[in-house]
Amino acid sequence: MNDLIYKRCANHAAREAVARCPSCGRFFCAECVTEHEGRVLCANCLEKTLPEKSRRSSFVSGLVRTVQFIAGVYCLWLAFYYLGRALLSIPSSFHEGSIWKSMVM
Repeated sequence: MNDLIYKRCANHAAREAVARCPSCGRFFCAECVTEHEGRVLCANCLEKTLPEKSRRSSFVSGLVRTVQFIAGVYCLWLAFYYLGRALLSIPSSFHEGSIWKSMVM
């Protein structure tokens, strides 16, 4: 007998299954399935039903995120570089302790 009560989610073994995907036939918990056009589908089968144009835009958005990440790392590097240059430009008399001695007394 193929009772749903005894089945476990294909992605989360500790969770009880609440639905069976009609496309692939696997069982899933409530977090792993979604309703699309009156059918309950898993994420993999839902992605297969998307048009090719939508998949391409996903690739483009991934590429944009990668470029943004690289630009962010570069901006951080530049900020730390110029901060280091600014710290190096402080005169050595500042580091000798004469300023700190006058502040303590």
